[in-house]
Formats: sequence, C-alpha cells, structure tokens
Amino acid sequence: MPIYEFRCRACGATVEELLPIAAPSPKKCQVCGGPLKKVYGRVGVKFEGWGFRSTDRLLPNDRPRKDFKKLREKAEEIAGG
Repeated sequence: MPIYEFRCRACGATVEELLPIAAPSPKKCQVCGGPLKKVYGRVGVKFEGWGFRSTDRLLPNDRPRKDFKKLREKAEEIAGG
C-alpha cells in the first residue's frame, strides 16, 4: 500500500496516510478542519518491461544494439526543423 502525503490548504499542516490505491482521500484536516490537497513528495517507482537491465539480459547476444545517442540527435534534428 502506498503512503500519501496531504497538506491542509488553510493551516499548512501535513499528514501522511497509508491508503490502498482505490481508497478515497481524506477530505478534512485533523488540525483545523480545512480542505486537504495531495502532495507529491516521494514517489517509489519500479521499472518493468523491455529496455531495463533486468530484462535486457534475456535478449540474445547477437541481437543488434541501438545507438541511442544517434537516435536522440535525429529526434532533435526532426524537432528543430
């Protein structure tokens, strides 16, 4: 379960809540009763899928590798002109 941080719009108090993803957010500040706003401070990310180190080693060694520097330069050239 993720930990969400909320800040009161009225008094500025912050609170962290351990909530399931589909759970509704708390609506009122416990200090003053004002409205709460979700604050994105710390975000945990787990990368999954092709293109990340844990899955790259599953590809055969004879597979042609992409030159990402050239791809970026080409993208910048297209975007600029």
